[in-house]
Amino acid sequence: MGGVGTGSDIAAPGHVIDKVAGLLRGRRVAVLTGAGLSTDSGIPDYRGPNSPQRSPMTISEFLGSPAARQRYWARGFLGWPRIHTTAPNPGHRALAEAQAAGIVGTIITQNVDGLHQAAGSSEVIDLHGRLDTVVCLDCGNRTSRAALQDRLARLNPDLDPADVHFAPDGDAEFDDTTDFIVAPCTVCGGMLKPDVVFFGENVPAPRVQASYAAVDGAEVLLVAGSSLTVMSGFRFVKRAAGHGSPIVIVNRGTTRGDDLATVKIDAGCSETLTALVAALR
Repeated sequence: MGGVGTGSDIAAPGHVIDKVAGLLRGRRVAVLTGAGLSTDSGIPDYRGPNSPQRSPMTISEFLGSPAARQRYWARGFLGWPRIHTTAPNPGHRALAEAQAAGIVGTIITQNVDGLHQAAGSSEVIDLHGRLDTVVCLDCGNRTSRAALQDRLARLNPDLDPADVHFAPDGDAEFDDTTDFIVAPCTVCGGMLKPDVVFFGENVPAPRVQASYAAVDGAEVLLVAGSSLTVMSGFRFVKRAAGHGSPIVIVNRGTTRGDDLATVKIDAGCSETLTALVAALR
């Protein structure tokens, strides 16, 4: 297996798009997406070619330190208005169109932004959860992130979410968090956490099994916008490779799965997926 294509291939596209369309046409296709799909919507990622170095908060930090939770929620409060108003880009819309037309099946996403559903996709596995939901770690009650934002605004009236630097986790760069008031659960007064999988935390087993089932039931795996650096996503590429299924990877820069790819396109997701779906109509 070998990589095919560069960014310039998509500017002049022809044979690369045609080759991928030939691999997908008439076959059951599962899709795995990562942060690179959402960068064209204005959400930065950790591992893109121009991404700044930044360490995400781990689950042990969040659980073990009130100051860490204070920092997390202060930054999340400042960043939420931006992610809450982010819109799907042409890559999301192309996949939604392809799903509606029966060209692709299940979309497994490592993203927590909900943009696949906003674009109209229905069969989506949110592998790492969703930022728009908050869960109480004590009683399990789930509420909307928008409702929590209103509570945080009332508790911290002097903190303005405007004019801050947006960051990859849907939060913002902000260090003066010692006076930030963290909201407790309205049901039991317990600890609130965004309903997402933190670094160091396991993806819930039912989501993993549903994702394996989607890959096992497909004849081709299309990866869009993931560097596959973490095993959370890479395991599905290994699974498809174990079945001998063709693997197509669309991503700016190298990925951990390049050696397993039947076709690798080093280009942006929006233009590539739009061209690919047009070729498959």
